[in-house]
Amino acid sequence: MPGPDALRNLFAILLVALLAAGCGRAYWPDDDRDHAPPPGSGPDPASVNDPVPRNEPRSRYGNPDSYEVFGQTYYVKDTAEGYVERGIASWYGTKFHGRRTSSGEPYDMHAMTAAHKTLPLPTYVRVTHLENGRSIIVRVNDRGPFVDDRIIDLSYTAAQRLGMADAGTAPVEVRALTTNHEDAQPPPARFRNAARENRGRMHVQFGAFGSRENAENLSRQLRSEGVNNVSISRTRTSSGRLFRVRAGPVRNPDEAERLGRIAQQLGLPNAQVVID
Repeated sequence: MPGPDALRNLFAILLVALLAAGCGRAYWPDDDRDHAPPPGSGPDPASVNDPVPRNEPRSRYGNPDSYEVFGQTYYVKDTAEGYVERGIASWYGTKFHGRRTSSGEPYDMHAMTAAHKTLPLPTYVRVTHLENGRSIIVRVNDRGPFVDDRIIDLSYTAAQRLGMADAGTAPVEVRALTTNHEDAQPPPARFRNAARENRGRMHVQFGAFGSRENAENLSRQLRSEGVNNVSISRTRTSSGRLFRVRAGPVRNPDEAERLGRIAQQLGLPNAQVVID
């Protein structure tokens, strides 16, 4: 019968094999834009809501103290508390749909999930596109990416929601969330708290669109809900023009909370606070 040391070594080998079998796109660093689902398959990304951060036990798999990929050793963090990082995001799609992730769960390219090298599994993070201002929440349940300067690998739907699926990569900020983190709160409470700290300098951005027509449609819808201080601003990003629909400046916390409730009622999960 194998001794304790042999059993530990066997477990370590199996764990590394499981990590390597996970979806982490960086094990196959070709361009996954060729592996998007066919048109009309899967849910409309706009209809997929952000996950709500909740307390979960650490996954039995995918959380070793350390592991090695391509000759580099990675150390899994004890906690995600306080984690904030900026870098390049990428995404992975149909090649890995249904395969086992590093946490042991099957990969679902239509869910709001992601892969990260060192955050505990699972961890909830807010990912903000630094060029178009869009922001999403995803649940990290996989390892990767291990290519270049990429810091997170998003699911296909998450990449669509963030507006980076066509480009393949994008500059982002990744911020870990806990159940009591302000960013994990629903819009009414989040906007009220932000208004207390930034009275008179705060706007609420309800959406950002590549089409001015879509921006004007949302603007009209907001005015029909009693939001009178709506404006559309145009900006240029690396992927083209972007039309941002904002309201403000927000004068007090009550107004901020009202705007948050409207965003919630209209199903605008990407509504966010913008500080001038």
